[in-house]
Amino acid sequence: MKLKISCAVCHGDMGRGHATFTAECSHTFHLRCVNHRTACPLCHTSWRDVPGVTPTHALLFDDDEPLEMPPPHGNNQATTAAGGGVMVLKTHCQYPAVAKDATRDGFAVLVHAKAPALALEAAKAPRAPLDLVMVLDVSGSMMGPKIALLKQAMGFVIDKLGPDDRLSLVSFSSTARRLTRLARMSDAGRASSERAVKSLVATGGTNIKEGLREAAKVIAGRRSKNAVSAIILLSDGQDNSTLHYSAAGATDYNELLPSSLVRSGAGPSTPVHAFGFGKDHDSAAMHTIAEATGGTFSFIENEAVIQDSFAQCIGGLLSVAAQEARVSIECVCPGVRVRSVKSGRYKNHVDAEGRAASVDVGELYADEERRFLLLVDVPRVAQDVDVTTLLKVSCAYRDAATGQSVDVAGEDAVVKRPVEAAEVEPSMEVERERLRVEAAEDIAAARAAAERGEHAEASQILRHRGMALGATGDAMCAELAMELGELSERVGDPTRYHTSGGRASLLSGMSSHWQQRTTTSGNYGKGLGGGGYSTPAMRKMLGMSVKARQKQQHQQFFTSTTPPPPSLAMNLLRKCHRFLRLK
Repeated sequence: MKLKISCAVCHGDMGRGHATFTAECSHTFHLRCVNHRTACPLCHTSWRDVPGVTPTHALLFDDDEPLEMPPPHGNNQATTAAGGGVMVLKTHCQYPAVAKDATRDGFAVLVHAKAPALALEAAKAPRAPLDLVMVLDVSGSMMGPKIALLKQAMGFVIDKLGPDDRLSLVSFSSTARRLTRLARMSDAGRASSERAVKSLVATGGTNIKEGLREAAKVIAGRRSKNAVSAIILLSDGQDNSTLHYSAAGATDYNELLPSSLVRSGAGPSTPVHAFGFGKDHDSAAMHTIAEATGGTFSFIENEAVIQDSFAQCIGGLLSVAAQEARVSIECVCPGVRVRSVKSGRYKNHVDAEGRAASVDVGELYADEERRFLLLVDVPRVAQDVDVTTLLKVSCAYRDAATGQSVDVAGEDAVVKRPVEAAEVEPSMEVERERLRVEAAEDIAAARAAAERGEHAEASQILRHRGMALGATGDAMCAELAMELGELSERVGDPTRYHTSGGRASLLSGMSSHWQQRTTTSGNYGKGLGGGGYSTPAMRKMLGMSVKARQKQQHQQFFTSTTPPPPSLAMNLLRKCHRFLRLK
């Protein structure tokens, strides 16, 4: 029997078709019954966000629940991280040897960084707790199956957060409301969040700006802070409250972002991981928001996998191992110079003399990897020199769980200097990264061509790159070539590009490659070539989500009076058949 929810003021039914208001205390009322109240009539909690009441100034939300234990602020040098290890730095040279009399301009050196791994026993490895704000689109277009899938996905997220993690929920349609304060996921906090999710009703327009503004107030107003913070934004439509669209598109997507969320480079920031839900969302807006804040953009084409998409993201956020990471490179041999660094979206700096360089990596999940390609000049050497040390590599970062500073030295980049080096095999590691970087650049070029209306040119760019990748015979390059082929088909058809998720798939692929982090792209739980970016923690959480969805589908099959989907019915018949054969 379905439980009926009644308004706490008039005791009337809160069923479909009634405009409702869920206060910060999680009690729900008819909107008409709020009547400019400023406190809950049941528990007498003061309300900061009341419909129809305009605040005298934009207040921050400074009512976050205190942390059970203060966050670590270690400043001492650490030799090991919480997971029992430290960042691992390796180098690979384009060729293992360069002749003594030869010079090489633009010689490629790959710097490979891998974050500390998760400990085998989680109890022995405290992780960094998370402050998470979920900003959820509940506009009219979310009505029906979409809002039901969103509630199911949010139930999974709430269930997977730990007691030291804190969650705040914000919903937006024509306006935005903070549904719950930033609260620890204790039994009480979890119950409050679950009630807020159940109360979500789809109605009204889409005002992304107001949703992000509420989230920014939560983040900026915190009296205490967990080590990791993030915002997850989900929307299925176009902002029709702030942006002004024309035939050329929206005027300025940056209008949607509060200035406090824009990444400035002056210390840690809170990333916004944006999820475009279905084919009708504004992918350019969502991608812009993610890029400006250091987050990722994911395209959920298959609406049924929204929970899996959230799970993959949460798996990363709950396993942050390193923060404020910076890779430093120093030239050793006289005459060696760094020309440039291919680092994607990560800011790099090469000094005026080319004798030193650095890359600001920022935050890394456990086991997450980053690869950066350096182009250096290699000088000729004297006849008595047999080896040239090109570069020394190191990394400084803060252990997210302990707060301690960690400095690690990596492998030196070294080449042999024989008299002749005519038949030297190139490094596949370097070649693979070079091709990946070129593919990412081609994706950006294809997008620019498609936006100009040159869809045939855009398709050709990706198709040619895919052929070059396929010719290498390398399995990873072949996977990337296949993904480029799929994108080529989407970008080559104007209709598919503009109305069937082509632009969204392209932008999600760009986000994944430039940040070397897994995103959801199209129907896939990975970014373009993004299977290689997934971490063990992300894969584990994704697997848990898939199992939870399958379990729920089976429960619905046995309790529903309507016929199951043909695919589910066939799977169950096969299982029954196998069981009978075993008997």
